[in-house]
Amino acid sequence: MDQDLDAVLELERRLLTPSVRRSASAVSALLHPDFHEFGASGRHWSRQGIIAALASEPPDSTAPTVTDMTAVRLADSLIQVTYKTERPNRVAWRSSLWRKETDGTWLAYFHQATVVSGS
Repeated sequence: MDQDLDAVLELERRLLTPSVRRSASAVSALLHPDFHEFGASGRHWSRQGIIAALASEPPDSTAPTVTDMTAVRLADSLIQVTYKTERPNRVAWRSSLWRKETDGTWLAYFHQATVVSGS
């Protein structure tokens, strides 16, 4: 197995962890300076916007149920992660692009969530 794929999958899982999500510094360390997201709500999020939104999640929030998480290398320095999340009243397909920086660090560059119809 490709060690980079394993590392990026672990980083993606970390971003789904409530304690990490509520820490602006922890999220900042995982997001590329040019990060942006198209959320399940249809909203376009900037890096700073998503950091602030995640930091304000309720303390009792729980991680979603995650299934079908896979990673594929698109280029030497680019990996795509796809998976499904389930929360009460919302199921979404998700896709993230992770870029490898010159220092070897993997950072999330882009994320998109699409709500599954009927959820």
